Amino acid sequence: MKKIIFVCHGNICRSPASEIIFNLKARESNLDFYSVSFALSDEEISNDIYPPMKTCLKNNGISFSKHEARKLTQEDIDSSFLLFYMDKSNERILFSNYKADKNKCMKISCFSKNIDDIEDPWYTGRYQKVIDEISICTDDIISYLIKEESKSQL
Repeated sequence: MKKIIFVCHGNICRSPASEIIFNLKARESNLDFYSVSFALSDEEISNDIYPPMKTCLKNNGISFSKHEARKLTQEDIDSSFLLFYMDKSNERILFSNYKADKNKCMKISCFSKNIDDIEDPWYTGRYQKVIDEISICTDDIISYLIKEESKSQL
């Protein structure tokens, strides 16, 4: 199976939600991909998903297990198929602190129309908006992966 990585600032809101939603949709689509998530900062290491994000996931019928925030390493990047970040701030940190390939590391919304950055709900409180946008972006990523897999099987 090929590994997809989602990163955000602390790995307690956006990236774990992306991991959970992507894995659910990848299984439903019978894709040979799975995802994991990481932080770009040290601030929340070992912490679980932030409680308001947990509530929002539950309210959307999305089940999850205990999470422990982890910081991204270069080895994680090197072993991944693709890596998705949430916003311009993540992009700046990723490309200045790691050897990140721009063909492999992209904004989560790169295949989505009308979505740019995925805002950090820890600051804005708009957890449902973030879940909705992540859902759209992961649908679009999965559509891209399905198209790419069908091309490679020809």
